[in-house]
Amino acid sequence: MRSVCRLRHLSPHTEDAYWHWIRRFILFHGKRHPAEMREPEIRAFLSHLACDGEVSAPTQNQALNAIVFLYRDVLETPLGEFGRIERAPRKPRIPVVLTRGEMVALLAHMRGTPRIMAALLYGSGLRLNEMLRLRVQDLDFERGRLTVRAGKGDKDRLTMLPSSLHAGLREHLARVRALHEQDLAAGHGEVKLPGALARKYPNAPKEWRWQWVFPSATLSRDPDCGTIRRHHGSDAHVQRTIAAAARAAGIVRRVTPHVLRHSFATHLLEDGTDIRTVQQLLGHNSIETTQIYLHTMCRPGMGTPSPLDRLPPAGAAP
Repeated sequence: MRSVCRLRHLSPHTEDAYWHWIRRFILFHGKRHPAEMREPEIRAFLSHLACDGEVSAPTQNQALNAIVFLYRDVLETPLGEFGRIERAPRKPRIPVVLTRGEMVALLAHMRGTPRIMAALLYGSGLRLNEMLRLRVQDLDFERGRLTVRAGKGDKDRLTMLPSSLHAGLREHLARVRALHEQDLAAGHGEVKLPGALARKYPNAPKEWRWQWVFPSATLSRDPDCGTIRRHHGSDAHVQRTIAAAARAAGIVRRVTPHVLRHSFATHLLEDGTDIRTVQQLLGHNSIETTQIYLHTMCRPGMGTPSPLDRLPPAGAAP
């Protein structure tokens, strides 16, 4: 299954998620081989997730996608119609958005590289993995933009690079370059390249332009080929750092890296940016996905006083 995932150029996160759901599907049916099971067993598993596991609709759909991938691409036995499946109802959710004052407080409680990463998530509207996978050549300081390579849906896009981050990013890159030269001197310095570029350009893995903007603090062995490399930074570390800064800033809501992306979109719309432009900057396929941020804007109607605030004080004449 993992070999087929690599042939289909699925992301490592998608590969791990599919592996998780296929394993659960097999264990749910007593370790029976998937070739011995068909639609009835699949419906039973998905209904179990919705009714007993109480999973969300997107999670159930991810499990269904994994099973379809297993039969269609791995076992090469496409499935027929599923008939009636007990699906978890999809309910609209309003995303968490920070106020501008909360963003200032959050960034004020961060220092060094974590602060640059959080500011880039908010200032460019990046997903966490898109930010971690930035390479040096993706930053265009002269044009004030950055390129997101192989983002969600394996799509490339352009987004803004805040001018207020230029100086800090240049200083950060100087430190990263010194670390890269240190790795080269120690006989390492290679970075993993997408696809077959490493075979086509054998020297490219050691070139500066291909290095991660936010590399890991330690070297590690690539499980695929055994090469000692410096991977990009950990997503868990960024999540913990942002959560700790939010607590220190007194923000009571749960703050994740994706909340900064939500805040980027909402604040742009509040500033009068066209929704189509915001859609392109976020990389959304559909304008309907971007429209959710219309509900999080601080619109004029939301500033109207409540009728409770207009009541006369107790004891006053009616």
